[in-house]
Amino acid sequence: MKKCHITFQLNGITREVLVEPNQTLLQMLREDLSLTGTKYGCGEGDCGACTVLLDDEPVNSCLILAAQADGHRVTTIEGLADGDKLHPLQTSFIENGAIQCGFCTPGMILSAKALLDEQPEPSELDIRTAISGNLCRCTGYQKIVESIKAAANNCQGES
Repeated sequence: MKKCHITFQLNGITREVLVEPNQTLLQMLREDLSLTGTKYGCGEGDCGACTVLLDDEPVNSCLILAAQADGHRVTTIEGLADGDKLHPLQTSFIENGAIQCGFCTPGMILSAKALLDEQPEPSELDIRTAISGNLCRCTGYQKIVESIKAAANNCQGES
């Protein structure tokens, strides 16, 4: 197969990558760019473990071809922190005990970021709806919802 040349913004940095035509965005991020914060879960778009932001919208990177990122912005969990300073959502998840095994955490946080960027003061229903595509087998969701609400109260839409 002939590889495709793509150029896109990854966590604020322009990247040029050669990808296979059938390679997923998830595969490119993990295998070619060594960004392993994005997790492989089901490979079918059902669990949300692979959630990244594509032009600030949450997407399942296991369902998006890497070539579709050409000309777009991709944000992964690695792109949220500012150096050693964690994003308020990351801090809130830690402080409020929303992380247990941590497998769903990157996708949850990115889905929550998209919500807070669009709606700085979400209701509990808004939060639950925004993370409904992200499955967690450990926490029961309450601490995750509380963490997102706390982050909203602390930063109201901070990017």
